[in-house]
Amino acid sequence: MIAGVDEVGRGALFGPVVAAAVILPPDVYSALAESGVTDSKRLSAGDRLRLAVQIRSVALDCRIGIASVQEIDRLNILQASLLAMRRAVMRLNPSPNFCLVDGHQRIRDLPILQQPLVKGDQKSLVIAAASIVAKVWRDELMIRLAAKYPDYDLAINKGYGTAKHQAAIQRVGISAQHRLSFSPCQSVAKQAQV
Repeated sequence: MIAGVDEVGRGALFGPVVAAAVILPPDVYSALAESGVTDSKRLSAGDRLRLAVQIRSVALDCRIGIASVQEIDRLNILQASLLAMRRAVMRLNPSPNFCLVDGHQRIRDLPILQQPLVKGDQKSLVIAAASIVAKVWRDELMIRLAAKYPDYDLAINKGYGTAKHQAAIQRVGISAQHRLSFSPCQSVAKQAQV
């Protein structure tokens, strides 16, 4: 059983990094490919949502792992991304025999055979499926958090550093969900301490 794992939210200024791990039965690969499963960044929001529902309905298992803003700031974004991936893979039931990991880094302390795959979300259907599930899950989280943090335009920017988001950071400051280790937030945090 092969799992695919990918993360989303590495470049965002706000919120956790989110990973999804997916195990697909071999007989659904062609149907998912025909439905348009590919790298989530190449799909519209509507297509991602439609495909995420389809993927979840046919997957043997599909799990989410997150690394918090505090973990991102403490570990760095790469290590936090790998931690989120590890958490997602370790929650899978049944446990896979092999894991395809998007990117060029191996997941540390993963007790499962693994293979990093650069641009894996474009080369591997199971990684692409994980990228879609992760993106939809994180986008939905950002929409929910937009109600709690209305100043930052999160429903639109999903936590990424758009001009409007950065202007809001300058105007109202940072929230508890902003990544202090990222430069736009770091500079505002330092100004607040002076």
